[in-house]
Amino acid sequence: MKLDLDSREGWPDNLRILLDAYPRNVWRDHANLGEMSRFWLHIHAQFRSLGRELSEMGEAFREGRMEATDYRALYPRRLSQFLGGLEGHHSIEDYQFFPLFTAAEPRLARGFEVLENDHESIHAAMVAAYQSANALVATLDRDRDAMMKAAEKHDGDGERLLGMLTHHLDDEEDLVIPLILDRGEGPLGIS
Repeated sequence: MKLDLDSREGWPDNLRILLDAYPRNVWRDHANLGEMSRFWLHIHAQFRSLGRELSEMGEAFREGRMEATDYRALYPRRLSQFLGGLEGHHSIEDYQFFPLFTAAEPRLARGFEVLENDHESIHAAMVAAYQSANALVATLDRDRDAMMKAAEKHDGDGERLLGMLTHHLDDEEDLVIPLILDRGEGPLGIS
């Protein structure tokens, strides 16, 4: 089974060992879902929400429901918040949480390696989205055709990023939350 982000469809059986014991429908009310886990899930929900907001802004701009001046004032700032937050979040996971989780459950080590590789792929998509956003903003004072062409390019880059991110967040939660429910935040060293 391929485990790269573009072709992965969930985790293989050897990485589902805890997910099968702790499916998503038991997470919310589980006693071991502590403050750190809830905060982490909340951060993931914020990334999903901000991603949708950015996508909706782009759609409103392309469809003429948002003026170029408003788009220029709002979109770059929100995109920077999104990308900066995501970069920081991934750094914390890669350097703090994933090593703790791998040490606690070596059978999931390959999954955490895959998630770190996802972060690299997502970073490349972030760079592409950032660059095409800058190119779009640079066209806002030009003719409509150049602006729409740049908007289409950025929308494609943004949708690719959001698709990758959504897939990654789902898979990450499916690996991490069952481990936390199984062991508890305190014993894992994340409380």
